Amino acid sequence: MPTIVCTAKVSCKKLPGLLELTDSHLQWTQEGGRSPSIRLPRPELSSLFCSKEGAPQVRLKVALFTDENGHNFTFISPNARTEREKFKNELTTIVGTNKAAAEAGSRGPVTATPAPTGPLTAISAQKIPTPTASNAPTPRASGGAPPTLPLSRAASVTSERRATTPVIAGIDPANDFKLRKKVLMGNPDLAALHKDLVISGQITEAEFWDGREHLLLAQAAADNQRKGKPGQLVDPRPETVEGGEIKIRITPQLVHDIFDEYPVVGTAYSENVPNKLTEEQFWKRYFQSKLFNAHRASIRSSATQHVVKDDDVFDKYLERDDDELEPRRQRSDPVQAFIDLAASFEDHGETGNEKDVTMQAGRQKGALPLIRKFNEHSERLLNSALGEVPPAKRRRLDPGEDPYSQIDIDDLHDAEASAGILLEMKDRQRYFEGRMASQAAEDAAANKGLDYKAILGETKLSLQKWDANLTQLKIERKAGDNALIGMTQNVAALLDVKSRKNDIPDGLFRQMTTCQTAANEFLRQFWSATYPPPVDSQSVLSVATPAQRATKAAKMIGYLAKTPEKVEALVRMSQQHGIDGSKVETAMKPVLNAIDQALNFHRNRKPQAPPARK
Repeated sequence: MPTIVCTAKVSCKKLPGLLELTDSHLQWTQEGGRSPSIRLPRPELSSLFCSKEGAPQVRLKVALFTDENGHNFTFISPNARTEREKFKNELTTIVGTNKAAAEAGSRGPVTATPAPTGPLTAISAQKIPTPTASNAPTPRASGGAPPTLPLSRAASVTSERRATTPVIAGIDPANDFKLRKKVLMGNPDLAALHKDLVISGQITEAEFWDGREHLLLAQAAADNQRKGKPGQLVDPRPETVEGGEIKIRITPQLVHDIFDEYPVVGTAYSENVPNKLTEEQFWKRYFQSKLFNAHRASIRSSATQHVVKDDDVFDKYLERDDDELEPRRQRSDPVQAFIDLAASFEDHGETGNEKDVTMQAGRQKGALPLIRKFNEHSERLLNSALGEVPPAKRRRLDPGEDPYSQIDIDDLHDAEASAGILLEMKDRQRYFEGRMASQAAEDAAANKGLDYKAILGETKLSLQKWDANLTQLKIERKAGDNALIGMTQNVAALLDVKSRKNDIPDGLFRQMTTCQTAANEFLRQFWSATYPPPVDSQSVLSVATPAQRATKAAKMIGYLAKTPEKVEALVRMSQQHGIDGSKVETAMKPVLNAIDQALNFHRNRKPQAPPARK
């Protein structure tokens, strides 16, 4: 049972709960919950931030080596400040110990910028202050890689380990460093492996990223990709807070989206602010007007217009509902019938050339404005994606081309598909006749000696009184009971495995995971040096010489040879905790088998003779 150092009632993400500091973890349990929702090991705590003195809310933020954003806790008890100070004193000691261990080399140093600790307030329709932007702390790589520490630090441990850090062609080293940092931040497991192997100096930065160039290229492609306009229709949703007050959150981005989606609102804003209305009054009256309800993306908004009060400012900007058979906004350029969704012609000539009234829109008149609003929104999205391309240069369909080619997409064709090689045969007719004759002979031999009349008579006799025989049919319960018992046992075994708690301590389990991931990385490095990929695929790094690959393989074999000793140490550690050591051996056996195979391969491999000099 862990020893509890201090406790306090706090809220996390606006949910009340209990914050506890034990001798091993800092954990938060939601009110009414049985198990902690947040469980942070004490060695992972990297920094601590508190709200300012006199702030309306007493807050405490805890950051981790693997998560710079951390967790925010708001103390809600009457003695909030006293309890916060108690947690602050205890956690300050823990964070100082962790930083000292980081400076000693067991963990990379941590530099953090305090995040804003002021209260978060929702902007209401009654009072809308000017939006302010908050500067978030600069994130750093997960797993303890600090932003001020170059990732090639391990390359300077010894002169023999110096190697060139991989750099993507066309990208300067500074941007390449940012790419690697983003990759590590997006993959905590890879960041932890980088910290254990590169920061500790076991392998170099170049060796770590050798074979992982695809991650850097994918990150570079994601960074260079231009983000388009969001496809969601602008529809601010009111929120009901404590006391029944209705609030709508207003941000500069929301204001820009409203002006872009509904130009009439922008026109009203420019004509009335600040001469007739202040910005606060403008948005307050807009969200209470019929114009706002007409812009909402729901048919139900039309019903709310009957209960909304009239507004002499916004009512003059109202437009008549676009619910006629023909849309109010007609397209200027002609649309071919093949892709025209509004076309109402059938493709059956024998029925005449009368318009197909079944394809006519407007059976539900209230849905027409909403449908056309969605269509106009989709058109704006496509135009924003095309950019400033002149209409003449946009792709148009050729009326003279094959109709099927209009919907045939080249990307859906397999570029490597082949029709095969035609087989030329001489006297093909005789070949098929021989096959057919042999098949007919086999069928005649199989049917020889069969009395069809006797078979038919037996079949009729067996079908007599079939209904009476069916009522007398009895199925043995033994087979069904055995199947049901087997399924029940399987389900019970699965539930037992899920409900059984892991009896391996967190510290031992973390060491087992670290040992396994390190061994897998050493195996990857060994086999990539032994069997290098084709030269064409090494577009990022330069091709290593055979001597360099042999040296790298020998170094990895040296690391792999020490892994069984580490596993034995883990087994002894588990026995000290009162855990069966066979569990650790079973968990690590696949890795040990792979290591034995690599060691045997390296031991039995014949050294290659150096090339003869000319």
